[in-house]
Amino acid sequence: MKAKLFEQVLADRTARRPVAVVTRLADGLQALVHHDDVSGELVLTAEQVDETRQRLRGNRSGSLGQHDESLFVRCHARPPRMIVVGAVHIAQALAPMAAMAGYEVTVIDPRRAFGTTERLPGVNMVSLWPDEAIAQLGIDAETAVVTLSHDPKLDDLALTAALRSPAFYIGALGSTRTHAKRVERLTAAGLGDALGRIRAPIGLDLGGRAPVEIAVAILAQVIQARYAR
Repeated sequence: MKAKLFEQVLADRTARRPVAVVTRLADGLQALVHHDDVSGELVLTAEQVDETRQRLRGNRSGSLGQHDESLFVRCHARPPRMIVVGAVHIAQALAPMAAMAGYEVTVIDPRRAFGTTERLPGVNMVSLWPDEAIAQLGIDAETAVVTLSHDPKLDDLALTAALRSPAFYIGALGSTRTHAKRVERLTAAGLGDALGRIRAPIGLDLGGRAPVEIAVAILAQVIQARYAR
């Protein structure tokens, strides 16, 4: 790999920006494929770029094309992340399921009665207020933000940070009426143009009402959003 491409891959990994290196085995020519651009000396067809991006989303390295072994794709993608605000019953079900699905999960809740290791064993917990926690964690294009506290003092802070970020998914728990009030508050905060990014009511409409069923619906919607980009 040429030095310029190597430096770009290192920079992408540091910035948590997924990148795929496509190499033509016959002569070593290479291309870098991101979700939003392509660079390098190797020219790829639109179909090859599309397949490479599909591999990148699933972090699956391998030969490009079912019957063509002349091109090899090496994916450099860290696991997607999920930031959950509110260590509520839904979070107790969602966090382990999301981890099983390959997400790095962090639950934020400054309320001592909720944010305990007893309630969420084995889950990375942050007891700061959401704006402070997210400032430390950062939000990139491989991050899903899920607000479940149902408390505007917590959820609005997280949503404000998420709407100003490239997060691929933003979801908020609450009824249609609750969300309408939320929209009013966030519009007054100057975020009106971005509010369409919020999935609310959160989750796919699977019909379930129990916390674990809502958690399944949320995770399903997050997965759908990730692969539909």
